[in-house]
Amino acid sequence: MLDSLKAQLEQRFLVVRHDVRGTGQSRLTPDGALGLDRYADDAAAVLDFVGAARCIVWGMAFGSRLALAFASRHSTRVVALALYDASVESPDPTAQAESARHARERRRALGIAEVTFDPAWFANDDPDTLRRALHAAYAGGSHAPYAEGVHVPTLIATGELDSNLPASRRLHEMVPDSELVVLEAVGHGSVLQRPDLCLEVFEHFVSQHHVDLTPNTSEGAQ
Repeated sequence: MLDSLKAQLEQRFLVVRHDVRGTGQSRLTPDGALGLDRYADDAAAVLDFVGAARCIVWGMAFGSRLALAFASRHSTRVVALALYDASVESPDPTAQAESARHARERRRALGIAEVTFDPAWFANDDPDTLRRALHAAYAGGSHAPYAEGVHVPTLIATGELDSNLPASRRLHEMVPDSELVVLEAVGHGSVLQRPDLCLEVFEHFVSQHHVDLTPNTSEGAQ
């Protein structure tokens, strides 16, 4: 999540961000265990550490898979779910990169300013560990079983040019209490491309569903 977006969210929420095991500055434990179940349980441990009993979970792309896994495995802790660029199927990195390129062209035509790229967004201590962590998260084929365990208000927001949009539509059909929002002039990587639009959609979703925000409620992002 962008720092600018985090700062705006902090006006209303306690915002919790963390590096998924094996990515960023997060290291592997000696047992080397990886995978979505482990990552979801790690997120629960982070919430325990900060004293947040329940949360709104916001994930983008890879993070949306983790958000689904968390909501399925720790359902009593989740008040609402926001999934951006979501898919439960095998990813197509080439198509995703191409969708981002087309979206840049679309924004240029519409006069929408680009967000300045920051290399820190993708900084990792160990590229090999990063590859292992991502591979473990995508292993096992479809992650539809996680979606079947979700029973909270769910926002699915995906760019009109994102190659994941068909998969997001299918996910919308799987999750009972979900709504799909198609983001204009956005490809894969929505929050990095049009953060203000993504925030506007998120805040509307939270207000529309009258999410119960108590002092122990936090917003988590991947």
